[in-house]
Amino acid sequence: MTNAKPLDLAIIGGGPAGLMAAEAALAARPELTVCVFEAKPSLARKFLMAGKSGLNLTHVEQTKAFLSRFGRASNKLKSQIEAFPPYELRRWADDLGAETFVGSSGRIFPAVMKASPLLRNWLRRLQRQGADVRLNQKWLGWDEKGHLKFRDVKTGYEQLIDADATILALGGASWPKLGSVGDWVPLLEEAGIPCAPWKPANCGFDTDWTAFFKEKFGGEPVKNVRLSIGEEALRGEFVVSDKGVEGSAIYTLSAPIRDALEENGTATVLLDLMPDRTAAQLANRLSVPRGKRSFATHMRKSVRLEGVKAALLRELAPEMAQAAALEDPQALAQTIKALPLTLSGARPLEEAISVAGGVRWSALSFDLSTRERPDVYCVGEMVDWEAPTGGYLLTASMAQGRWAGNAAAEALMPAEVDDGLSDEERDFAQDLPSFTQESD
Repeated sequence: MTNAKPLDLAIIGGGPAGLMAAEAALAARPELTVCVFEAKPSLARKFLMAGKSGLNLTHVEQTKAFLSRFGRASNKLKSQIEAFPPYELRRWADDLGAETFVGSSGRIFPAVMKASPLLRNWLRRLQRQGADVRLNQKWLGWDEKGHLKFRDVKTGYEQLIDADATILALGGASWPKLGSVGDWVPLLEEAGIPCAPWKPANCGFDTDWTAFFKEKFGGEPVKNVRLSIGEEALRGEFVVSDKGVEGSAIYTLSAPIRDALEENGTATVLLDLMPDRTAAQLANRLSVPRGKRSFATHMRKSVRLEGVKAALLRELAPEMAQAAALEDPQALAQTIKALPLTLSGARPLEEAISVAGGVRWSALSFDLSTRERPDVYCVGEMVDWEAPTGGYLLTASMAQGRWAGNAAAEALMPAEVDDGLSDEERDFAQDLPSFTQESD
């Protein structure tokens, strides 16, 4: 193991948070020596993978509404996101030549709907700024003198790096094939930096479908429904999976669902299958005599409940999916408006889009430096916060990277404060102590 020459700033992790930290630090202090260390053979692999289906950069919401999407972490992220709000991220992308547009749902995408052109331009700009990048470098923690330890994953060669400051942007524990494995937790805890256990976020959940329902409706989207659990509710869609449920609406509610699972062992989500009609309207339509029509035909003709929605009624409330239920149209209407879907567990971490858990907020100062090691900063998914899909995760990760990059640059090279003196007056003031001492 050998020692390399000192760096001003080492950034460990070459995803969006780490790259933004490098850009911010060099923009603030161009004279810094900054190096990004990445364990994989290429940078921003999860960023590129997410961009294959259309890179959702951020959301058009105003900052206050945007911040509300982060739940319990909203106040912690407030300063960072206000310093780099969604409209600034969009301007940043436009400056890189990735012209953006607003989709129908308010999500913001590059016009080319891909991540690779933006990333290529970003890396070129970082190179012009003077950032160094070293790939295949696995971080092993610190030695007894506080030097950073790395192992080249291709050659096995190990080296020590002496850095005046370090920004950790190591990612979470989802998508392990792309490098986010969360194996850095013991290294931080050994250094006195506490971490919360990993939990899946933006994930699917298990339920025990019957074999018929799985075979007939597995993979089927359930559109235009309202989902609620506790005080949380939203309108959207989800997908019936082989194991249970997944999709955008389920992902958005993953935190309260997960909380209910931890507290009770199960979680019940109420499905409003007909959100555009009141219970009274449904009951009125259901009370119309069905004549010789079958129950299924009557449901389809009277309230337009059919397909996977009708199947969900049969699956989750079989007593309400038969002709006898029409004798109490109000009860049937109430069931359609609040159909209980019981979930038994979350899908594994490796299937989750993102995670909760990681470095605890109590371990961090306002500038995102760690209280135990003030020269070490933590940013991005490795910090204990979570966000729904829709550009929120990416925006907050990049905002944290920018925040820590600026903070580290200022700590390494504090800005000079204008004391109002001319150069001659300042020179005289600097000589004054020795002049006084000699006079004494």
